[in-house]
Amino acid sequence: MKQFTAVSDVSDPIALAEEALAMKADPFGSKALGQDKTMVLLFFNPSLRTRLSTQKAGINLGMSVISMNAAQGWQLEFEDHIVMNTDKAEHIREAAAVVSQYADIIGIRTFPSLTDKVKDYSDFIINRFIQYASVPVISLESAIRHPLQSLADLVTIKEQTTKARSKVVLSWAPHPRALPQAVSNSFIEWMQAAGMDLTITHPKGYELSRDFVKDTPVEYDQQKAFEGADFIYTKNWSSYDQYGKVLQQDSNWMITPEKMALTDNGKFMHCLPVRRNVVVGDGVLDSPQSIVIEQANNRTYAAQAVIARMLRW
Repeated sequence: MKQFTAVSDVSDPIALAEEALAMKADPFGSKALGQDKTMVLLFFNPSLRTRLSTQKAGINLGMSVISMNAAQGWQLEFEDHIVMNTDKAEHIREAAAVVSQYADIIGIRTFPSLTDKVKDYSDFIINRFIQYASVPVISLESAIRHPLQSLADLVTIKEQTTKARSKVVLSWAPHPRALPQAVSNSFIEWMQAAGMDLTITHPKGYELSRDFVKDTPVEYDQQKAFEGADFIYTKNWSSYDQYGKVLQQDSNWMITPEKMALTDNGKFMHCLPVRRNVVVGDGVLDSPQSIVIEQANNRTYAAQAVIARMLRW
């Protein structure tokens, strides 16, 4: 696998999730695979789970892992044909080529501007790295997708489900800040590819890009959407049509025990971090229905499965 930025980079997402579960059962069984190999992780935005889980995944595979806070003091120019006489001291052409000399795999984490929809949805920064890197590139989250998170979500659902085809609901929830659509976009793609019975629920005005939603049903009545669900995946996102805007902060969309009672003993999922009693109530997050810690744990094995495929490439 030359790159990992979206579910479309994977021919068999279910098989990849199964590989992740096999690695969870035997985390060090492929340690020789990464011997004498180096992975460099570049974070243009901060991270807890993605950073630590990907580092741990590389170590489990026998790799050396170098992590760099790339946003602190490293001013990169991504545009071509620019006179670089301002604050940008290095161009992506040289930077990606140089990092490729030190790494067998490069991981990149970027965020959107939430102001320029066209540029954000071109996934400009990570695609420039892919263009000029000579080694495989993993997305640690981009402007519009978070594939490692979504793979871990699929792993968690496969691990927890008792049904051949689970009913999964992606629900918007309030948040005081404008957040990207990356997690939601990516989750939709992976659930579609895995053949899940997916429903999206959100207030009017928070419609996601049709390029991601496609024919997935959208239900504006949150409680109706929750009826009989096996998994409730909750995430805030800012408006796509009124790009990056917070249109409302309706507390009635917070996930509560009463709403979870409408499900078929459904499990609560969230990528974390989560704002308690804003996005979800304590009564849900601290209940047996919450599997957010198991979900976070599976981040390691999702990353490990991806890295292993790249090492075998």
